[in-house]
Amino acid sequence: MAATATVTTYHSGVFGRRRPSQFHTPAFARQSYDCKLNRKQIGTEIEVHVVYMGGIQQHDQYSVSAYHLDMLQQVMQSRSFNAFAANLTKTERDKLASFEEVVSIFPSRTLQTQTTRSWDFMGFPEDVERMPAAESNIIIGVIDTGVWPESESFNDRGYGPPPKKWKGVCRGGKNFSCNKKLVGARFYGPESDSAQDMYGHGTHTASTAAGREVKNASFYGLGRGTARGGAPSARIAIYKACSPLCLDTNILAAFDDAIADGVDIISISISLGDPVDIKYDAISIAAFHAMQKGILTVQSAGNNGPIRGGISSVAPWVFSVGASTLDRAFFDRVELGNGRVVEGGAIDTFKRKRVKWPLVYGKDVSRNCTEVNSKKCAEGCLTKTLVKNKIVVCDELADSTEAILAGAAGIIKKTPSIYPPFVVPFPESRLTHQAFASILSYINFTKHAGTIPEAYISSTKTRHDHSAPRVLGFSARGPNLIIPNILKPDVTAPGTTILAAFSPAATPSLLVDKRAVNFSILSGTSMACPHVSGAAAYVKSFRPDWSPAAVKSALMTTAWSLKKQKLKDAEFAYGAGHINPVRATSPGLIYDTSIDDYINLLCSLGYNTTTVQQITRDNKSNCPKTGNVGSKHHDLNYPTMAVKVERNASFSVEFTRRVTNVGRAKAVYRAKIIRGSGISVVVKPRILRFKALNERKSFVVSVEGNIGGKKKIGASLEWSDGIHRVRSPIVVYDDSAF
Repeated sequence: MAATATVTTYHSGVFGRRRPSQFHTPAFARQSYDCKLNRKQIGTEIEVHVVYMGGIQQHDQYSVSAYHLDMLQQVMQSRSFNAFAANLTKTERDKLASFEEVVSIFPSRTLQTQTTRSWDFMGFPEDVERMPAAESNIIIGVIDTGVWPESESFNDRGYGPPPKKWKGVCRGGKNFSCNKKLVGARFYGPESDSAQDMYGHGTHTASTAAGREVKNASFYGLGRGTARGGAPSARIAIYKACSPLCLDTNILAAFDDAIADGVDIISISISLGDPVDIKYDAISIAAFHAMQKGILTVQSAGNNGPIRGGISSVAPWVFSVGASTLDRAFFDRVELGNGRVVEGGAIDTFKRKRVKWPLVYGKDVSRNCTEVNSKKCAEGCLTKTLVKNKIVVCDELADSTEAILAGAAGIIKKTPSIYPPFVVPFPESRLTHQAFASILSYINFTKHAGTIPEAYISSTKTRHDHSAPRVLGFSARGPNLIIPNILKPDVTAPGTTILAAFSPAATPSLLVDKRAVNFSILSGTSMACPHVSGAAAYVKSFRPDWSPAAVKSALMTTAWSLKKQKLKDAEFAYGAGHINPVRATSPGLIYDTSIDDYINLLCSLGYNTTTVQQITRDNKSNCPKTGNVGSKHHDLNYPTMAVKVERNASFSVEFTRRVTNVGRAKAVYRAKIIRGSGISVVVKPRILRFKALNERKSFVVSVEGNIGGKKKIGASLEWSDGIHRVRSPIVVYDDSAF
């Protein structure tokens, strides 16, 4: 049987040493890359799969490629290539999955890419105390759509050479150069010949995390101020894994390089969209090995809220970030011919005279379409002669392109929520269902009265939002469907209407739009993620010896409580709360999580000793031989506490935790409990006495009661020495009705 296959080996950082340079060519790791196989004898469909075999030991590194080749030759007659990607039939996949060495095998999937005010809003002003030399030694690896290197946010004026620990390269390709700020770049996939950002997303996230201060930045005057990242002195390394689709194979390769290159933090504003077992999740797999090397991975929670259980960033070694608002709101207004004004949402910066235009409903100016599609102003429906120089009213969030091409003066759309507003390519307003209904009522009234309905759409304005921070509906929610006793997301950060650097090669509205801008306004958990990455770099500049878990704990236990929002999802929407970077540099106590803790968690999830040792490549990693390990998910030394219980049944659970003193050498912490209705919470001991820095103390939190029909009960534990407040949410829930 003749066969030729393209196969990719990963063995650097995540799985060992760096890959051969040929795997950085554009032909690398794409689902449609060249693979010609003659499968007449099998007759099955071929698909790219990732074969994950765990970590790699130093003495194994020289033979990894040969070992992968040998494995494949046992299941298929082809010359192909500790993880690798290969085109496999179902039969070949099943054979590989039976190998003892294989931890998991899964199809390569496509993942989703998910300022001037945000940092000030968090109490993190431009003149905040910093450790410039230490911050300059931190490297943030950004896995995204690339970067626009010419952006002023990435200038290297005043920088010295990159840190000595940096082992990466500037392999940015065509028309790309690095500098002392932007220290490295790589790109992946045949659709790219450069690490240049053609979509804007990567430039925006990178500058939010660590962009330089740029005065007088704005989007056509909106949001004017100083644009900056959370760690403006930190270095940035770019890994373009999305163009714009993000494939598992590209993401694994990017992690692989970032770990070997020597980054300190990996910021990845990408999510799968749906929760999957961690051994089939490329980001969870790669982040585990990053954690082993002392690298913190920060990931966006995803934008598929508000459905419960939709969060895909579920691994406890990943810092999962939801999106919340900041105290600057954008809005526009629609003024009708009868004088009534309704408020809408859009980032509309177009200058026009204050004149009203005729108002028409999509179904009245469409031809050759169903009534439903006509109301939506669907593609091919609008008649130019009936639309030109009029404002079109359309059901749902239809694409504006059709109205623009038809020569409309503007568009009004119906949307469940006007927030967050998005950049639009011409005069536009998005109205809630109630406001939209008033527009249709006005059109019908004037039609019967024999007059012409008119409207004026104002350009966007700003105002102070006193309700911030709030978690909006799009931010992905828990509970964690994969590891039920790990609360996710971990925190929230500003993720709505964020102004940051942008690629002038991309259109700011992502539609028919001829504008090119250096700064733009975006919303999503993608924007929240780099806020946490920058904050983590800031904390690490003060605490360079802290582990990834310690940095994460500091940002979680010092977060603002968002109880005042009174969301029914509560902690499933915001985790520990909204980050407070300044307080996080001195949290008092930290919940540090060791690799042994994570190993025990893996054992509790059903992994056996053989599989755990394959993942860690440590023959000392053993699962307990006795005891009910499966019930101990909640004993991971995590800063939050969660447990799933049976509905309408009494329960009793104990959370064992330990904290490390990083505040005052001699300190006494007392426990304060805020319990929810229907449960009892007891902490033993209630007082922790420390005699030295880095001393550790353990305690047990006992929770019992009956959740009844409430689905979720929230409580909290706060340790305080009179200076520091170390807060941990406690969540008891029943998801049978979710």
